[in-house]
Amino acid sequence: MLGITPRYVHLLLEETGKSFTHHLLERRLERAAMMLRDSRWHHRKIAEIAVEAGFTDLSYFNRAFRRRYGATPSAMREEI
Repeated sequence: MLGITPRYVHLLLEETGKSFTHHLLERRLERAAMMLRDSRWHHRKIAEIAVEAGFTDLSYFNRAFRRRYGATPSAMREEI
């Protein structure tokens, strides 16, 4: 769609020392965390937020979220 190859994307990210997959996971986790902190999303289930952020596996989302933020999604939601 953008006219660049996967190899070129890997070359661009090479200096960060992290893969495209890692960057994508980070963006998805950041989006989910933003939604969990935002009172406008408080009526939505955590599973719905996970899907909206791009996750298809709720167990994976919960593990990755806890690893990244040191707290569960529900604990982060309770902070607001």
